[in-house]
Amino acid sequence: MSRTEILEKLKDILRAANDMDPDTPIEVSEDAKLTTDLGLSSVSILFIVIAVEEDFGIQFDDVSVSDFATVGDVISYIERKLA
Repeated sequence: MSRTEILEKLKDILRAANDMDPDTPIEVSEDAKLTTDLGLSSVSILFIVIAVEEDFGIQFDDVSVSDFATVGDVISYIERKLA
């Protein structure tokens, strides 16, 4: 799965985390910071972690939320887990 495909799936997860309509366009770059740029709360981040595990079929092992500053960090982690 390419980084672009992962990003598109993450956009769907972000829409759900923010109670947005699934058809609402969302612009998110890999440089977007999870807490400051996207305004994610700890509850939203927990929702995203669970959704990522379910949607990508991976487990977040030996990491904490603070290990991920940007969307790109999350994409890189998913890539490593899928490899």
